[in-house]
Amino acid sequence: MTLVAVTGASGKTGWRVVDQALHRGLAVRAILRPGSVLPPALAEAEQQGRLEVRRFDFSATEALQSALRGCDSLLIATGARPSVNLAGPLQVDAIGVRDQIQACQAVGLKRVVLVSSLCAGRWLHPLNLFGLILVWKRLGERWLEQSGLDWTVIRPGGLSEDDSRAASEGVVYSGADQQESSSLPRLLVARACLDALETPAAIGKIIEITSSANQEPQPLAGWLASS
Repeated sequence: MTLVAVTGASGKTGWRVVDQALHRGLAVRAILRPGSVLPPALAEAEQQGRLEVRRFDFSATEALQSALRGCDSLLIATGARPSVNLAGPLQVDAIGVRDQIQACQAVGLKRVVLVSSLCAGRWLHPLNLFGLILVWKRLGERWLEQSGLDWTVIRPGGLSEDDSRAASEGVVYSGADQQESSSLPRLLVARACLDALETPAAIGKIIEITSSANQEPQPLAGWLASS
């Protein structure tokens, strides 16, 4: 059975990735920082032995490598949270991503999907008031692009907690630097990430995603084939 590692697995997007992966019948290793709390459904899955969980400080190189060893792929859903620490985005979205890339290289894990952000790399954007977050996200992307790994970057738009939207909206896909606004439910982000893992044509691509009620649902593989 395919074993997928998910970092940032207790985050608002990360736990949805884990949940959707379990629903697809994948084996999942959820990687969390000490003290992170899983939502009740995933905590129950851990207790029942349906979900493997590793908790450690991501700066611990050996622990990170150990957690990735034996996995077929890694989905990076870590991300800096709003904080008075303006160095947080640098530490999490750039250096933290680099550390995960290096751990993958060390253990021979080749397939990586990174959750980034729409407008990554743009300087003149309001989000950069919070520690240059989009600048550091782009640096993390670049390190992944240059890693020699089989990578995909997913750049979602504004993240909505209203997952009910997923039933009535289709994903709007585009290449890099094509979309500037609009949002989508985190559930659709999670599904798009897993679709990317399962789609060889997504390797080596930056894929921007938002959603719209005017967009007919389409599989990622179908969009890639026609784009």
